[in-house]
Amino acid sequence: MKIKRLKDCKQFIAGDNSLLREILNPHKERLELNYSLACAKVKPGKMTLKHRLKYSEVYFILKGKGILYIDKEKKIVNPSDTVYIPPGSIQRIKNIGKKDLEFLCIVEPAWVLECEEVFKE
Repeated sequence: MKIKRLKDCKQFIAGDNSLLREILNPHKERLELNYSLACAKVKPGKMTLKHRLKYSEVYFILKGKGILYIDKEKKIVNPSDTVYIPPGSIQRIKNIGKKDLEFLCIVEPAWVLECEEVFKE
């Protein structure tokens, strides 16, 4: 059994400019997983940079309200929404609420730097 507390995971600015805490990644610690798990935060009024992963990704919205852009689609997301993001999709998310937008990010296979392309705006 392995238990990790979110507050104990170091927060950093991700390539897309979200605040990120990486929770589980088998490339960074000894875990028998095929996926990685992180928690992202976007401040009110802010939007992540456009980015694309070679792998599929799932967002699970924990707190806040946002607009998620995937390729040419855009949808409002709220707490308890789960979104599947197909591999190769250009994505970004904007916080349209008054509080932090927080969501879990699951990438399968597990995220590595080489799998992500960030578009500088």
